[in-house]
Amino acid sequence: MGKTVKKGLFYTKNHEWVAVDGNEVNVGITDYAQDSLGEIVYVDLPEIDDSFDAEDEAVSIESVKTAAPVYAPFSGTITKVNDDLEDSPERVNEDPYGTFLFVMKCDDEVDTDDLMNDEQYTEYLKTQEDD
Repeated sequence: MGKTVKKGLFYTKNHEWVAVDGNEVNVGITDYAQDSLGEIVYVDLPEIDDSFDAEDEAVSIESVKTAAPVYAPFSGTITKVNDDLEDSPERVNEDPYGTFLFVMKCDDEVDTDDLMNDEQYTEYLKTQEDD
């Protein structure tokens, strides 16, 4: 558990996954992140039309063990949130790659140079096991 990496997505060092669609991005947390958090009991989502700068905390996820921030990968405006998580936060544990947290319309053209592809993220995870 905690090692699954989905092909075709981009990843941050904070263990968020990013699916790019033009200048919109879907954002969720990785299998590694949900596994590290444990049982997720609450997801504090942003509001539609909230704006964030890259690296701003956009979401807070609370588990039985801890709370963890989820950061905006780019600067932009929230266009959609996953309202289902208000009643069913455990969906993030059950299907981390099938459960987005929010969709963001980016202020600028999406530049994935600062993100990792699935192969790079798999290698990055190997460095996390020593922590």
